[in-house]
Amino acid sequence: EMRTPDGKTARSYGVRTPRGVIAIICPWNLPLLLMTWKCGPALACGNTVVVKPSEATPSTATLLGEVMNKVGVPPGVYNVVNGFGVNSAGSFLTAHQGVNGITYTGETKTGAAIMNAAADGIRPVSLELGGKNAAVVFADCDFDNAVNTVTRSVFENAGQVCLGTERVYVERPIFDKFVAALKVKAETMKPGRPFDHDTKIGPLVSKIHQQKVLSYYARAKEEGATIVFGGGVPDMPDDLKDGCWVQPTIWTGLPETASVVREEIFGPCCHIQPFDTEEEAVRMANDTQYGLATSIYTQDISRASRLATQIEVGLCWINSWFLRDLRTPFGGSKQSGIGREGGVHSLEFYTELRNVMIKY
Repeated sequence: EMRTPDGKTARSYGVRTPRGVIAIICPWNLPLLLMTWKCGPALACGNTVVVKPSEATPSTATLLGEVMNKVGVPPGVYNVVNGFGVNSAGSFLTAHQGVNGITYTGETKTGAAIMNAAADGIRPVSLELGGKNAAVVFADCDFDNAVNTVTRSVFENAGQVCLGTERVYVERPIFDKFVAALKVKAETMKPGRPFDHDTKIGPLVSKIHQQKVLSYYARAKEEGATIVFGGGVPDMPDDLKDGCWVQPTIWTGLPETASVVREEIFGPCCHIQPFDTEEEAVRMANDTQYGLATSIYTQDISRASRLATQIEVGLCWINSWFLRDLRTPFGGSKQSGIGREGGVHSLEFYTELRNVMIKY
């Protein structure tokens, strides 16, 4: 409430209104999870959505559409369009002036193209993009927890996780022990059908992606990596030979300038590098165009807090990985994205804030 120049009073308050139509463009690696993380808040804020799933994984968005129809969500609230991205459904959707906001998870190059398209019409974007995420493991960590959690963050979903770890920095006193322990984990990762009980790693999404990951495996060898484990295609039984298999792979011995240390591979692989000081670990973790996620393993909570403010990422896990409270901000920094979603941050993106002023 405020006084006006003529001695009367006025009251101002904010009202949130839906943006309108939200385009949701989601990737193939976690197709239902990453889509519903956006779809739920968008609908809850009163918008309608048009979902463009990846052409590689269209089924779950369609299945959710069938559920929406069955439970009585009005027609036109949840919509699905299928197709490719470039010069296809994706380009059409992001350029369409009937779309009032665009949210996207995927690679950085595509994110830049979407941001470009959204500039026409000045429409807001929320982008969660690529990463080259680091894990920083200190000698005082809970060793078993660190090994088990890094195993997950490197190899889960065959490494096809935007938040996955591809660079591991280990304090020198435990470096050899850590490399040996992670090697044991990789050796016991049995490849097989995803629904078989004893399968520990499934195939990659496609032959195209398999070739990409294998090309990085070849490049690591060319660049002089020590191959601790993996680096190729596992021997599979005849009925599975044609699958998109790659071995879980661990490298050491490369300089920080090597392409497999610089570029996002999106496969079940990591390079492990020793460090001597906290400052050195922070410098190496930050020496990347990306800034999506990191994880820090230490029992020293003041050190963990210090590093959490120094490492340039949108998401920082301490002694853990891939924990998500849906009320908290989710997104990347630097070339890993723009904007945050989750809780009140979703409210900010999926609504327009209007100021109403009443003079009494």
